[in-house]
Amino acid sequence: MYNVQVHVTYKDSVLDPQGQAVQGAVARLGFEGVDHMRIGKFFEMQVAGSDQAAVTEKVEAICDQLLANPNMEQYRYDIQSMEAE
Repeated sequence: MYNVQVHVTYKDSVLDPQGQAVQGAVARLGFEGVDHMRIGKFFEMQVAGSDQAAVTEKVEAICDQLLANPNMEQYRYDIQSMEAE
C-alpha cells in the first residue's frame, strides 16, 4: 500500500482569478513581498499496487482522467510506501 499526495494547479499560462483575489487580500492585510499566488486542489489517497511503478501508472491515469483537466491544469504527486504495522 502506498500513500499518495496529488497537487493540481492551473498551468502558468492560464489566468487564475481566485489566486489573484487572494493575492490582493494578502496585500490589503499589509503583507508585503507575496507574489504569484495560485489556487489549487489537494488530494490524498492510499493506493494498492504490486510496486511503485504500478502505483505511479495508476495515479497518472487517475489524474489524467479525473483529478485534473489536462488542457488547463498541471499536477504533481508524491508517492510513499506505507510501512507494515
